[in-house]
Amino acid sequence: MISSARLWRRRPAYSGRWEAARVSPLVLTVLIAGLAFSTPREIAFSRLLPAAPALAAAMWPVLPTMVLGAICFLLMIVLSFFHTDLGTQYTSAAIIAVTLAAAYGSHVRLQREEALFQVRLVADAAQKVLLRPLPRRIEGIEIESLYLAAQEQARIGGDFYEAIGTPHGVRLLIGDVRGKGLSAVGAASAVISCFREAAYDEPDLRGIVHRLETTVTRHSAAFPVQDQPEHFATALLAEIPHGGDRLLILNCGHPPPLIAHCGKVRILEPTIPSPPLNLAALIGDRYWVDIVPFAPGEQLLLYTDGVSETRDHTGRFFPLPDWMRQQETEHPRELLDRLHADLLRHSGGRLGDDIAALALRHTTAQDRRALGADE
Repeated sequence: MISSARLWRRRPAYSGRWEAARVSPLVLTVLIAGLAFSTPREIAFSRLLPAAPALAAAMWPVLPTMVLGAICFLLMIVLSFFHTDLGTQYTSAAIIAVTLAAAYGSHVRLQREEALFQVRLVADAAQKVLLRPLPRRIEGIEIESLYLAAQEQARIGGDFYEAIGTPHGVRLLIGDVRGKGLSAVGAASAVISCFREAAYDEPDLRGIVHRLETTVTRHSAAFPVQDQPEHFATALLAEIPHGGDRLLILNCGHPPPLIAHCGKVRILEPTIPSPPLNLAALIGDRYWVDIVPFAPGEQLLLYTDGVSETRDHTGRFFPLPDWMRQQETEHPRELLDRLHADLLRHSGGRLGDDIAALALRHTTAQDRRALGADE
């Protein structure tokens, strides 16, 4: 167990508003004391002094809370010398009782904060395994990623992505498991683990998706979810062959990716839709691979439906293709940073679903020469 002082220091960087709120119990004490000394006895502002340690319990450790209670008690004693008939004994008893209760409440709060901190550590470790940091460059492809959890305190969810350099080229995966919570995280972990192996072994995307289908089916049978007959996941697999200016896409019920260049956007709808993972037994296991050009200088955006289905206060979806046409940046990191900011602005800071996105740029010969010169 970590001491309250260490937990106090370990809080994240405070905003200006939180700094002001943190000193509010002391400000309240000074305000009440000033009013008690400067107003007639009949008003008896001193009876509000127990509120200060009660407020401190919400944001201070145990010892500072008790010290503030002792200060309030001493103020009440001093006031009794200036104003008689204040009911000093009753207010003093209230201060002592509230301070003890506040100290206990502060202790319980710190214990819960410590438990939450430990859970977050585990979640952060799980996220690094599930959504490990991607290399910024694989061969001639620049890659950046974005992940936002719908729940403010969450770290991971059912959205997933991966990018791997393989003997067959750069292979990409992005997807979304049905549902939320730990069951969705478990299914996403199974899919990613399978992809990391299959991407090296299988000669084509159809072979990879067959193995992913088997993995999700086995996971769903081994870990059934209450009120959900089965897991299924939308997924998109892509491959950029070595030295090729083309992109292979196998879309299993996933939102179509976008390719942008010089203000023009192509929406890569599948020629023939392929079934989502774990639904092949119901609607058939015929998978179709589309081949599209991917020239140097073009940017590719892969995303989950949390991006395209983000709504504003009127219910209007985020206009992703139109937004993409307005972007002039050539760097994937800047593109995702702007997407992040604009999604939060569009939704008013309230995301309804997890969000994952991959931005890739096919570097030009000039980029590669500049990179070689820098090295």
